[in-house]
Amino acid sequence: MRAFSIFSTPGGLSDHDREKRRHMLARMGLGWLAMMQVMMFAFPGYLRSESMAPENLQLLDQAIFLMNWISLILTVPVMFYCAWPVWRGALDTLRHGRVGMDVPVALGIVAAFIPSAITTWTGRGEVYFDSVTMFVAFLLTARYLELCARQSVGGDQVHQYIEQFRQSVSVRANRVAFWFVLVQLVLAFLVGAFWYFYSPEHAIGVMVALLVMSCPCAMAMAVPTAVAAAHACHSAAPAGAGPDPLRLVQATSAVARQNLYGSVAWHLLMTPLAAFGLVAPWLAAITMLLSSLAVAANSWRLFRKFSGLRGDWQMAAAA
Repeated sequence: MRAFSIFSTPGGLSDHDREKRRHMLARMGLGWLAMMQVMMFAFPGYLRSESMAPENLQLLDQAIFLMNWISLILTVPVMFYCAWPVWRGALDTLRHGRVGMDVPVALGIVAAFIPSAITTWTGRGEVYFDSVTMFVAFLLTARYLELCARQSVGGDQVHQYIEQFRQSVSVRANRVAFWFVLVQLVLAFLVGAFWYFYSPEHAIGVMVALLVMSCPCAMAMAVPTAVAAAHACHSAAPAGAGPDPLRLVQATSAVARQNLYGSVAWHLLMTPLAAFGLVAPWLAAITMLLSSLAVAANSWRLFRKFSGLRGDWQMAAAA
């Protein structure tokens, strides 16, 4: 078994690729740091309840107002530095008349950030900066793992085969994510308008819960995590005795489809509950986190499945 780690920098990596890797690592690290801090500052908002004593409620509201401004300040670098590859990718695809995964991702980020910034300025309502930073941190983690996997692999035919698969399946994933986010955004504003006339005090919460769930975090991670696992499976195998390329790509395709359509099904299951006001925005953010963790775990299962064949690989290499 030859030693392998996708986190080890290849010796023959070009200066451009090294710089790209460092920038991606810096963006991911800042995203995670901001996410942890913003989630800590968002905690007082989770404790707020109208049943509290008036003096305690007033003191808590003052703390929440201050924490919201701190969260906004921490989220701005995430929006303009950490998420810069998303904005660049979305503009590039739109400039060429295409709609890639970065377009719905950008829409989801904006849909959660703008209402939160307005709420912070007005001092009324709830903010969802924790959802924004969480989304960006998880997305950058998946893309960093994919980048490390692609840079750490060789240029043999199997890796090229996996990359061809990634390009083809990404087109379908982009199409599904785009229409999902578009429908979710339209639904969020329509349901929010209905609640505004029916029960104005709940309109913003319902609309923002739907907007938070419109962020395609799990869908954006569906293909990159599966492809990274496929590259790792082939690279971790003994030279000349890896898994069958066709079988590996077929398994990767199945996992990518499970990740993509499973996350869509989960969001569709939660959407009616949010539309009826049964899912609070903070709970919507947690469901987004759970779906992202499920996608990552399913891709890890692919690697573990083929890792279990190492004994067979070693026997084949010895033969």
